[in-house]
Amino acid sequence: AVVSTQSTGVYLGCTMFFLGMYKEAEDACSKVTGTKSKLQNRLMFHLSHKFNDEKKLMGFHKNLQDIVEDQLSLASIHYLRSHYQEAIDIYKRVLLENSSNGGSKKDFLALNVYVALCYYKLDYYDVSQEVLAVYLQHYPDSTVAINLKACNHFRLYNGKAAEAELKNLSDVCSPSFKFASDLIKHNLVVFRGGDGALQVLPPLIDVIPEARLNLVIYYLRQDDIQEAYSHFKDISPTTPQEYILKGVVNATLGQEQGLNDHIKIAQQYFQLVGGSASECDTIPGRQCMASCFFLLKQFDDVLIYLNSIKSYFYNEDPFNFNFGQAKAATGNFKEAEEIFLMVQSDKMKQDYVYLGWLARCYVMNRKPRLAWELYLKQETSSESFSLLQLIANDCYKMGQFYYSAKAFDVLERLDPNPEYWEGKRGACIGLFQQIIAGHEPRETLREILAILRNTGNAQVEYIIRIMKKWAKDNRVSVT
Repeated sequence: AVVSTQSTGVYLGCTMFFLGMYKEAEDACSKVTGTKSKLQNRLMFHLSHKFNDEKKLMGFHKNLQDIVEDQLSLASIHYLRSHYQEAIDIYKRVLLENSSNGGSKKDFLALNVYVALCYYKLDYYDVSQEVLAVYLQHYPDSTVAINLKACNHFRLYNGKAAEAELKNLSDVCSPSFKFASDLIKHNLVVFRGGDGALQVLPPLIDVIPEARLNLVIYYLRQDDIQEAYSHFKDISPTTPQEYILKGVVNATLGQEQGLNDHIKIAQQYFQLVGGSASECDTIPGRQCMASCFFLLKQFDDVLIYLNSIKSYFYNEDPFNFNFGQAKAATGNFKEAEEIFLMVQSDKMKQDYVYLGWLARCYVMNRKPRLAWELYLKQETSSESFSLLQLIANDCYKMGQFYYSAKAFDVLERLDPNPEYWEGKRGACIGLFQQIIAGHEPRETLREILAILRNTGNAQVEYIIRIMKKWAKDNRVSVT
């Protein structure tokens, strides 16, 4: 068979495209003269997407016809642009038309994998599994299908379940099958919670698109915010996942270093994803809107979004940490306390933000003793000092003067600031009034006097004299 020069140029362009040589592919295509073929139009359609040339993309889009090849090409672009539902609609229509025209079920069987990939991207992992099973019944050793099944198991169950599926993949791969090898190594790092990330992921950054994202996630989990930022700062996000991760990195950096510009950038990224038509009804999309409003301190709006997805994160510590903060910030301290106590991570439970909010919940729920015990468990530090200030002031506001007095007493001994003496004096007098009114046991008066004697202020003796006189008149032992 004789192949025309025109066809040869298009085939050369296709070959270069699959080698990632996009500029060379475009050059090869542009040299082809005469009427453009359908294949040439599809190739230029995909190249326009690679070059982010929206005007050209729409031009080649208009030339697509209602034939299988063109429609599958359009579906793939929908997928690459995160328009997963549109891609599903095309794939399902092709499958249906093939079936109704008497075609073999095997003719387009691989489309089930594409549909399953779309459902995975939409977070419908169980649906993805069902669709994928159709293909795996015929091709149980498919690298792409087994890998997707493992990823679904990771989302639905845990890393161990996913790793078990990947073992099947490693068993069927030959030593020369490099693509599968890289894929397995990459996903094993993810399934194992980042174990081996620094050894495996850097060499794969230009091979597997997700490798860079997972490396940044690894640095975030190691609290190495600067390294995470340096790996991502020059990357222009194009997918929802990249926008989300950009938002997380900027939010974390902004909060840790008090950089408002980074917080504003994060808020914009989160709003962009959460407000997009393709992501607004997905779980990540709603998380983004919650994060956006969290950074804006609009906690009523935060709760609207978190309440809509809480059933998916019942035992997730980061979710409960943020959910508890939003509940407490809107004054729902009872539910906030319950949510905070669901957090299991020891590292998170030592975070000052967690301790501060939980202590405030205890005080507002009239459990000041538990707040005081939180402080007693802390080692002396600037954060424990701040926690003590919070307990002292919150207890005072709530009329829980006993623990307010104890907290102000410790503060005054650590820092002889006149404000701490004034707080302690007010708390002791408030507690004295509660004793007189019968709301506190009389025996507490002895402890008040001991707390007051820790201060060298001239007012102390006058206050003690009045308290002692009342104790004598009411036959209360203070010795």
